[in-house]
Amino acid sequence: MKKTKSPKKMFIAATRRNDGKTTVSLGLISVLKNYYQSLGFIKPVGQRYLIENGIKVDEDAILISSLCDINDNLKNMSPIAVERGFTESYINNPRKTGLSKKIKKAFKMVSRGKDIVIIEGTGHAGVGSCFDLSNASVASLLNSKVILIASGGIGRPIDEIMLNVALFEKYNVGIAGVIINKVLNEKYKKIDSLVRKGLKANGIDVLGTMPYQKLLSSPTVGEISEELNLEFLHGRMNAHNTVNKILVGAMEPHEAWNYIDEGSLIITPGDREDMILMAMSSYLLRSKAVTSRIAGIVLTGGIMPHKRINSLIQRSGIPVLFANDDTYKVTSDIHDLVVKIKPNDTVKGQTAINMVEKYVDIELLMKRIS
Repeated sequence: MKKTKSPKKMFIAATRRNDGKTTVSLGLISVLKNYYQSLGFIKPVGQRYLIENGIKVDEDAILISSLCDINDNLKNMSPIAVERGFTESYINNPRKTGLSKKIKKAFKMVSRGKDIVIIEGTGHAGVGSCFDLSNASVASLLNSKVILIASGGIGRPIDEIMLNVALFEKYNVGIAGVIINKVLNEKYKKIDSLVRKGLKANGIDVLGTMPYQKLLSSPTVGEISEELNLEFLHGRMNAHNTVNKILVGAMEPHEAWNYIDEGSLIITPGDREDMILMAMSSYLLRSKAVTSRIAGIVLTGGIMPHKRINSLIQRSGIPVLFANDDTYKVTSDIHDLVVKIKPNDTVKGQTAINMVEKYVDIELLMKRIS
């Protein structure tokens, strides 16, 4: 009986949360389609899931399936979804063998007939240790080399990379190389040069250095509504407006003008009608005095504006969200929001692909995973 050829494997991990694993995975899959006929994807352990046809599926698996046209069974692409109470339940009743078998079975299904499989981790090397499925142990389980993603800087990313490398080495997992992401444009050349030198001294290859792209870190008004469960009061047709800056309406309107930039989100109590009218003016008018257009408004404190003001807002088309929490709580929640590329966000998806195409050395990467 002819033995089936094993696919190449590439495990994408990061030094911390929100370093860009999904951005890199999305870009790599698109670029590698030029080199391989058949690609697969799996996220063995997912912590942010959606319900698809009654089953819990990690949202990154849904994204990759949609944007990259990978038609494998979603449950195989996302075999374990860490729901609320999962860790507590596991510690009281460990079941490592059962979970490991589940991952290996799912990987076998998604890798069938594939030339290469992208495996996306869920954070740094140690994430998942509390239920015996750290990134390091899962990479070892699937016998895959790792590509580490770290955010820009010099000392901090090198330190964090070497800390993660130590745990991967403990599990006998090889490091194919690292990608430095979110490097500020004004510091790009300096950081790219120094990080490459610093990591080379530690035996680590830099596969690419990608500059910071604000678009990929900026939520839309619709995403804020969805992630924070805020009611859309008006202007849902403009939910795609991108939020580039948060401006708290705690000042006089004439002062606020000085701080408005393109894509500002105004957060203000619902009874600050002066701020609401100022925000509407910014949205509707373009003149020498008003050069930037805000993205939308969040009304806080569970306070509805006067009905006449409300009627004007509705007619303007400006996106307005309604929150019961106070301004400070809402602002903090939006600030801490983790922005993810959505399946219908083709602009962000294409931006991620372009970044990998331009800044990652694909030839070197393929040599390192061979």
